[in-house]
Amino acid sequence: MPFQNEFYKSAFSVDNVIFGFEGENLKVLLIKRKEEPYRGEWALPGDIVQPEWNLDEGARNVLKQLTGIENVYLEQVHSFGDVNRHPRGRVITIAYYSLIKISDVDIKPASFAEKVEWKDIRSIENLAFDHYEIVHTCLKRLRLNIKLRPIGFELLPEKFTLTELQKLYESILEQDLDKRNFRKKILSMNILRYHNELQTGVAHRPAKLYSFDDEKYEEAKENGFIFEV
Repeated sequence: MPFQNEFYKSAFSVDNVIFGFEGENLKVLLIKRKEEPYRGEWALPGDIVQPEWNLDEGARNVLKQLTGIENVYLEQVHSFGDVNRHPRGRVITIAYYSLIKISDVDIKPASFAEKVEWKDIRSIENLAFDHYEIVHTCLKRLRLNIKLRPIGFELLPEKFTLTELQKLYESILEQDLDKRNFRKKILSMNILRYHNELQTGVAHRPAKLYSFDDEKYEEAKENGFIFEV
């Protein structure tokens, strides 16, 4: 059918924004491309969706193929369809994002990924294609989500200090938070469990260690709340 042949001249791709947290910095996982277009430039782990894949399956498969990461929850965020976003033709991409503990994954480059690295999100100035825009669109979603449901279980170690939790929130929001107000707010949510333990091996006064109460944390994620400090 001529109409169909003329009409179906586009492709779909998926791009994954994988956020991690280390030290005091929010990071995003990037690949260095070893193929054209944009050979030698940093980009998100993404690729064309094969005809036999649905979108969610495609996002998971592409992430595994390029970085070795698998079995992570990916949330669909937004579609990007600028006519000229891909130099080889009409490609509409669907962006996904995920939050993971950096220590929990073993990343390794494969396929057309020459390298795969965690990059401090504040150090990223440009990326291949429109991936810089995609990263910041997903960051906006993360900033919205952090005000509506708890964030941290997916990014922090099992036991952490309130200072580490505050640094995570400050890194995502890119703003300083009042220490007293933050602690009052976070403790009032009743999602943390204190283990009567202190930090070890630190030069300063050791701080109390907390963990998330799994059941109450999941309940707060499902029911939502308003987090403003």
